Parts: sequence; C-alpha cells; structure tokens
Amino acid sequence: MSASDAVAEPQGIDAEPVASREPGAPDRGRRRSFDAVAVFLLAAIAVLTAWCGFQPSKWGGEMSVAFSQASSARVQASEESSTARDARASDQAVWIEWVLAEAHGDTALQAFIERRFTPEFRVAFDAWEADGRVENGPLAMDEYVPPGSVEAEELAAKADARFADALENNQRGDNYSILTVLFALVLFLTAMAQRDLAPWVKRTLLGLAIVAAVVGVIVLATFPIRI
Repeated sequence: MSASDAVAEPQGIDAEPVASREPGAPDRGRRRSFDAVAVFLLAAIAVLTAWCGFQPSKWGGEMSVAFSQASSARVQASEESSTARDARASDQAVWIEWVLAEAHGDTALQAFIERRFTPEFRVAFDAWEADGRVENGPLAMDEYVPPGSVEAEELAAKADARFADALENNQRGDNYSILTVLFALVLFLTAMAQRDLAPWVKRTLLGLAIVAAVVGVIVLATFPIRI
C-alpha cells in the first residue's frame, strides 16, 4: 500500500459533505433567514406606508367636497328661510286687515280680503275657524306652512349631514396619517435590527418590528378605502 493510499480518506456515500462540517455554517443560514425576513418586512412596510400617504389625500378631497356642499346647502337654506319670512310677513299684513274689517263689522271687506288669502294661509285660516278660533289666529296654527319653510328645513338638514361627513372624512385622513407613523417605527426597528449588534438585541428589535407591523396591518384592514 502506498503512502498516498494510507492517508486518503474513504469517500463512501455515507461520508458527510465537507461544507456541512465547516464551522459557522448554521450561523450563516440563520443570518440569511434573518436578513430575508428583514428585507421582506422593509419592502412590505414601504408599500403600506406609501398607501397610507395616498389615502389622506383622497379623503382630504372628499372632505373639501363635503364642506363645499354643506356651505352651498346652508346658503340655499338661508334663501328659503328668507322666502318663508317674507311670505309670513305678507300673510300677517293681510290678516291684520281682516281683523280690522271684522272689528268694524265690514263683511264685504272681509270677503274681499279672504279672496286674497294665499293657499298656505287659507289652509290655516280654515283650520282655525274649524277649531273654534281657539288659537291666536291662523298664523299660530300648525297647518300654516309658508312657502320655503319646508325647503329651508330640508336644506339645513342636508347641510348638517354634509358637514358631519366632512368632519368624518377629515378624521379618516388623520387615521391614515397616524398609521404612517406606526409603519415608520416598523422601518426604524427593522433597520436597527440589521446593525452590528448582539444577536439577542437584533432578534428583539426584529420581533418588535414584526409585532408592530401585524398590529398596523390589522388596524389598516378596518379603515375605509377611497380610490
């Protein structure tokens, strides 16, 4: 047997690969896995951060539209209220003349004035007489609804609703902005976990980043979306 044969190692199928016997191989595998998780987390959170930056702009636009509609409805409600006040003032002037004519016993003038009643005042006047004239005139009756009063109430309600929608849209945008801060914390923790620190510190930082990311994604899933 030659000297070279004596020192040669057997190369059977059960022989352990040289690479697996190299010191530090498991550590390199764990390090690669750690880096892969960190890179994936950075990429995913970067996308979610961009999304959270996009949504406030959309909800801000919705807020502006709602505020504009609320303002427009408020102006229209004011105009209708003015119409109702003018109608009431006109009916009141006619009513005063009717009362004076009745006080003087001038039935012909009373009949003349009654023919000039507006439809809205006529309804209230008939209800007032049918009720035995208990109320202080037709203007005090629930049946008296001057033109513009119903429209004014509806427009005022619409203005209030759109104003509330605007505030809600503003809050939605703020919620996305706050979530952006949380995702920024995830990016910070992940970046720090890739520094040359003690292994347990790196694992702790990455674990905290993952927990914060999961919480952020769960919260994000509850938010409304505007495209």
